[in-house]
Amino acid sequence: MKFLEFSIIALLSIWSLQTLADSKILATSGATQLEGAAGGGIVPWAVIGGYGDHQEIGGALATTRVSVDDFELDSSSLKLGIGNRFELSLAHQDLKVEPLDLNIRQDIIGAKIRLTGDLIYNRLPQISLGIQHKRNHDEFVPFLLGAEDDSGADVYVAASKLFLNSFMGHNILLNLTGRWTEANQIGLLGFGGDKDDYSLQAEASLGIFLNRHWIIGVEYRQKPDNLSAVKEQDWKDVFIGWFPNKSFSAVVAYSDLGDIAGLPDQSGCYFSVQFTR
Repeated sequence: MKFLEFSIIALLSIWSLQTLADSKILATSGATQLEGAAGGGIVPWAVIGGYGDHQEIGGALATTRVSVDDFELDSSSLKLGIGNRFELSLAHQDLKVEPLDLNIRQDIIGAKIRLTGDLIYNRLPQISLGIQHKRNHDEFVPFLLGAEDDSGADVYVAASKLFLNSFMGHNILLNLTGRWTEANQIGLLGFGGDKDDYSLQAEASLGIFLNRHWIIGVEYRQKPDNLSAVKEQDWKDVFIGWFPNKSFSAVVAYSDLGDIAGLPDQSGCYFSVQFTR
């Protein structure tokens, strides 16, 4: 069964659960990050996916496309939020390398737990611990470039806070994430290398809500540089998010991914849609 078909069946099952509810405030479920977690486009946030609060279950199904000069990345994901405390996620990525006419596929299983704090109602930021286990299914190019493994796990800690009426009457969202990783290009070019393996990388998101439905912002993701054959550069984006209701959201961004696999200046459009409960 294809991943997307499985995701649709799983999400319909989630929708049928009687414990589902929509107690959380609009947009506090976040969007869907490339690796399947609730967050921004390239950075996971501390928020738990879905609109279920205490003793409720929420979920989301998302699809994302990143189209830059020489690459096209499609990501499909499913996540489940339990009691606004735990999050489980599945994601499948398919990277098309246009100059070589080949595809690199990767599956990601993620989990996240809210440790303390609250996005809005506590003086402490919401702080969550997450893990993303990744398995690359097309290891020829990663191994050719010097990657050591075809699978690996990222561990991260994220802190998120929504500051109400803080900038000219607008709400401000700030997220900081620290990631312990050995993934080359988030795992699409394998894991580890001849220069380094695991290292701590910093990530950040800043968003300004224009009103309750629209947010604009920027993101930054530091990247490891494990391979002598190719230099890996940090990722950046500028995004616009639209949350018309609790069932649907969309994010459009301009993404600057730097050099990828020796191909320079990879920049272009990011587009993601999410169906949420």
